[in-house]
Amino acid sequence: MTSTQELSSRLPSLTGLRFVGATFVFVAHGVNLFLFADPSVQKNYSFWAGSNLGVLGVCFFFVLSGFVLTWSARPGDTPRTFWRRRFWRLVPNHVVVYLVALGLLLLAGTAPTLKQGITHLFLLQSWIPDNTLFFPSVNGITWSLSVEVFFYACFPLLILLVTKIRPARLWLWAGVVAGTALLMPWVSVHLVADAPASLFPTIRVSWPQYWFLYFFPVVRALEFTLGMILARIVQSGRRVGFGVLPAAVLVAAAYLASLYVPQEYTFAAIYLVPVGMLIAALAVADIGGRGTFLATRPWVWLGEITYAFFLTHLLVQFYVHGAFLGQWGGTGAYQRSEQWSTPVGLLFLGTLFVFCIGLAWLLYTLVQVPATRRWSKPKAARLAAEAARRDAAQQLTGTRS
Repeated sequence: MTSTQELSSRLPSLTGLRFVGATFVFVAHGVNLFLFADPSVQKNYSFWAGSNLGVLGVCFFFVLSGFVLTWSARPGDTPRTFWRRRFWRLVPNHVVVYLVALGLLLLAGTAPTLKQGITHLFLLQSWIPDNTLFFPSVNGITWSLSVEVFFYACFPLLILLVTKIRPARLWLWAGVVAGTALLMPWVSVHLVADAPASLFPTIRVSWPQYWFLYFFPVVRALEFTLGMILARIVQSGRRVGFGVLPAAVLVAAAYLASLYVPQEYTFAAIYLVPVGMLIAALAVADIGGRGTFLATRPWVWLGEITYAFFLTHLLVQFYVHGAFLGQWGGTGAYQRSEQWSTPVGLLFLGTLFVFCIGLAWLLYTLVQVPATRRWSKPKAARLAAEAARRDAAQQLTGTRS
């Protein structure tokens, strides 16, 4: 069994892993810019990165959410206090970016429909199987926040159920959840309508099947639930069975396989177990004092700003690229009329990446951190925490003097 001290670890490798997932999503979305004049380079970029890399990144986020929330669950926490913390961590950044994106669209005379505007603001779009809610949109990436909100709403109930599982049966239940996720592609093929087609040109399954497997919060909750059970497995000291390197190899193998298997298996099912094993292995390494490179200070810092990076990166890609082409790239629906040599295209994409990191840091520093500190706790608890920090600082000062 792991010690109490070990279980209180913040698991810094998992914080750093968040930015790896965000990088996958950024690189995958870069395919949509069609930067490269060399057809073979663009084709290879689309095949190796555009097909499924972003999907893998999103799977990381969902499994990580379930794992980390379960790991950090507080004894005696109430649903109200949990939801309050999640609200002030999630909503301020989202609203700021939403209002900026909406304002730019209105200035350009390309306002979204009322349905798009309302569903995106209140993060309801993933519940509605409507192609037009996802493209064009105000900030298309927020569909995943719509799914996260459902996770957060269910978490107080799910944590009660997951904590009731006896340690000896945790792996059995992990297998049940993973098996159910693997069953979902079969369900989509046999029970979900095979028409109409999706608006996304790279999607070969029907729009209803795509929505069911990729956007529908109830199906994506399987990833979240597996993360919760894996956190319990690590907390209870059950053997994980995979080291970090073998688990990483397993993730890479699943990704390579996803390039060739039927597409309905590539929206989450094929990645779920390998991703879960990697997350659990990283947690075990952290609590055992065998920190990985993801636990180093730069990676942890990048992990902390990941949410802001994720929220802004797609808008930056489209707006900046459109501006370079003398067009308005607000919704991503613009003509990619000019392409560049491979070195110039890579330089442009790398510059966008660095710019997104800087912008994310500003959003994190000016919005996310102040809002979380100011409102995520009730006033009495916040004042008590501030008093405790002052007392600790005074004691430290007295000890040094």
